[in-house]
Amino acid sequence: MNFLVNMLISAIAVGISAFLIPGIKVDGFFEAVIIAVVLAILNRIVKPALVLFTLPITVLTLGLFYLVINVLMVYLADRIVSPGFEVSNFISALLFSIVLSIVNSVLDSMAGK
Repeated sequence: MNFLVNMLISAIAVGISAFLIPGIKVDGFFEAVIIAVVLAILNRIVKPALVLFTLPITVLTLGLFYLVINVLMVYLADRIVSPGFEVSNFISALLFSIVLSIVNSVLDSMAGK
């Protein structure tokens, strides 16, 4: 049950973030749910490997390369959920990942987590 609530909150955060960021297109709520699930899976499986492999450059850039890894996760989700989710450029993906994190945190705190 907790997983479903987290995915619902993440889907709402995806919808809000896509509404706020120009260059990000989400076709509907069902696609937002799919994007939330895909991002959760990518962040659980692919992201730790990328962080481990890019640890030297992340340390060298004082952690700023971690933002690039987040953008790569958004682009990978765009490739997987291609017809319902569209990212136009790097800046839009960067802003989407930042706003998504902020909105997700706010919604989690409002839900009492």
